[in-house]
Amino acid sequence: MMRRVVVTGAGVLAPGGADAPSFFSSLIQCRSSIRLLQSAFADKLQTRIAAVVDFDAKAHFPGLRAATLDRFSQFALVAARQAVAEAGPGFDAALRERSGVFWGTGMGGAQTLEQGYDDLYLKGLDRVRPLSVPMLMHNAAAAQIGIEFGIQGPVLCYSTACASSANAIGEAFRAIGHGEIDLAVAGGSDALLTFGALKAWEGLHALALADPSDPAASCRPFSADRTGLVLGEGAGALVLESEQHARLRGATVLAEFAGYGRSNDAAHITKPALEGQVRAMRLALGEAGLAPAAIGYLNAHGTATPIGDAIETAAIKRAFGEAAAHLPISSTKSMHGHLMGATGAVELIAAMMAMRSGVIPPTANYRQADPDCDLDYVPNSARQGVAIGAVMSNSFAFGGGNAVLVLRRYDQ
Repeated sequence: MMRRVVVTGAGVLAPGGADAPSFFSSLIQCRSSIRLLQSAFADKLQTRIAAVVDFDAKAHFPGLRAATLDRFSQFALVAARQAVAEAGPGFDAALRERSGVFWGTGMGGAQTLEQGYDDLYLKGLDRVRPLSVPMLMHNAAAAQIGIEFGIQGPVLCYSTACASSANAIGEAFRAIGHGEIDLAVAGGSDALLTFGALKAWEGLHALALADPSDPAASCRPFSADRTGLVLGEGAGALVLESEQHARLRGATVLAEFAGYGRSNDAAHITKPALEGQVRAMRLALGEAGLAPAAIGYLNAHGTATPIGDAIETAAIKRAFGEAAAHLPISSTKSMHGHLMGATGAVELIAAMMAMRSGVIPPTANYRQADPDCDLDYVPNSARQGVAIGAVMSNSFAFGGGNAVLVLRRYDQ
């Protein structure tokens, strides 16, 4: 029998907010953090918009320490520190072997990798930075979190593109629920706004066109005039633990983790498939023991690609049946961009905060109705005073992987 698993801490470092409360505040104010890139290479890009985190590493790490961490690991540690601080004391010596780190990233140390290429091929140097490998490896952030908090149980990295952090959180839920560990730091981070990564994404023709009148309005999920996704960067972290452990130490419970659905399309490397998404949502609802009508808010994957949003809409209709017509849905990517390996964690935290506050963040920049996207997307302004008993967050990835998470209000 699965043990009950609860959330006791959350941390966010993302476009729009340097912690979870400020991030959520920016969402409910419908404030977009998408901007024209100011990077030195911006004039070489066809698409010059992105969602960048306002971040000074020196404010969080001594100079030498900052130099040994890629930006995605810096983000991870900051978000994890916030989550652990909110969760309160819990990593005592007896618990360290019963704790774990479950972390997701899509591209790992992209900044370090790019710097190595610059040093070798542009500058003509005959060496790269000595710590390049431990900085750029995908499990670097997970390992750094484990070291910082003395976690001696499983320290695992998940790299499943856009579903990375959702999978990481779901697998942490499984490990705690099955009694393998009692507590986990789970989430994800990515910092992929490099010249090489952006040019690679340009090659896929999936990026949004910059809005000529307002770059901040360039990402328009579910709107008929949507043109594609906007890349961002950031990190989201949760502390998950068994209900018993949380109660023994008197922790404040933010939400109960109710369900996790995972599936694979087995269809196409980049094009999403309806049936895979439907299966993941149904699996999450089934594990949670919830009828579709019990979900009071769904944070959609909603990348603003023409085909992706239409397929997700159709999948929600299939999974939720009649309840889909009454389900508030929003894509917060319209404001913070697509955070790749971090997006599942950050969006789950947004959904959790919506449930706790009764305020649903909007889908920003919704301009034109699309007959293929005809559900309630909470357009352009937050919805206040909503009683929400449970929330769902969708993450659908390149490669065909789907991860769906469900939280509900904690009832002792």
